[in-house]
Amino acid sequence: MLFTVEKVENKAQIRRFHALPFKLYKRDSLWIPHLKQDVEKVFDASKNKAFRGGEAVRWLLKDASGQDIGRVAAFYNQKTAKSFAQQTGGFGFFECIDNQDAAFALFDACKQWLQERGMEAMDGPINFGEKNAFWGLLVDGFEHVPAYQINYNPSYYTSFFEAYGFKTYYEQYVFWRRTDAPAQEIFVRKAEMLKFVEGFEVRSVRRVSEAQLAKDFLAVYNEAWGNHAGFSPMKLAQAQAIMKAIRPVKDPDISLFAFYKGKPIGFYINLPELNQIFKHVHGNLNLWGKLVFLWHKWRRTPHTMFGIVFGIVPEWQGKGVEGAMIKYAEDHIVPKGQYVDTILTWIGDFNLKMLRICENLNAKKQRTLITYRYLFDREKPFERHPFIGKK
Repeated sequence: MLFTVEKVENKAQIRRFHALPFKLYKRDSLWIPHLKQDVEKVFDASKNKAFRGGEAVRWLLKDASGQDIGRVAAFYNQKTAKSFAQQTGGFGFFECIDNQDAAFALFDACKQWLQERGMEAMDGPINFGEKNAFWGLLVDGFEHVPAYQINYNPSYYTSFFEAYGFKTYYEQYVFWRRTDAPAQEIFVRKAEMLKFVEGFEVRSVRRVSEAQLAKDFLAVYNEAWGNHAGFSPMKLAQAQAIMKAIRPVKDPDISLFAFYKGKPIGFYINLPELNQIFKHVHGNLNLWGKLVFLWHKWRRTPHTMFGIVFGIVPEWQGKGVEGAMIKYAEDHIVPKGQYVDTILTWIGDFNLKMLRICENLNAKKQRTLITYRYLFDREKPFERHPFIGKK
């Protein structure tokens, strides 16, 4: 079969880029499209800081009859690339018909473009930006409705990646639990102990200003993630942008912070599971989509919480802060009756501390994704992501 790789450069091609998944998934009753506006932000240099020292490109793949049968994007950021043993770029937003040669044509386009820019490896499928969105290939849990900005794809994609020569850089686990499941004894015990620590408290973000939220979030985030490989400290402007982005969708009662003598030492940030609304807008938050969104927000349609980030500063890790926040949620969120269950955003298999917390929560592994890596020098030894915490 003959293929043509076409660079996406104009509005008509962008429309085709977004239209392709609707053709591929038209018989999949579970699929919910990513929002067009969310995807376009990734490729807007005025909105995506990854373009500072980086580039991105998109392609469409056409068959001999001129029909679109695949798409992909490739990108790199010099600062991120140099944080690895070999300069590493990435690719994402991969979609393709069930044809290995077609998939390989898209992989080859990414590889060649990245090599020309000095890259020595590529990760994928990933996002050109933050890891909380569009990251990893779904390999297990296809029976579940996709959560907001969590990748969802056909099972046959796995064979494309492995046949091409990609190897698992790390696995990503998405956990689930019922909100009314009682806190485990270990959490209750630790939470009770912290009641006697003067100056310690847990509270929601209701009646907290957006400016203060950004400062509190920044303080915990930079301390909690400081020992992660490739970590770059967050700046206040970034934290402010995050708080601004979640403003239209947040429920202030379900995001929690822990404090000691007024200093933030931990957070458990939840949002309503937005795909329970966005499944009604068909991937486009245009004027009509916004009206639909506001209607469902007013009706409080989501019955699932989505835990987007959880962190505790190193000094307080292992001292029961997580237990205190879980117990607070049991005592203050569950009685309201809106949220039936909780999805926890993906946790890497390298993050042993967070995996242990999920085990203690009796959270169930709902789906597995994989971030793959491909070394351009096929003779070079492959190394997986280093572990965080004790095995």
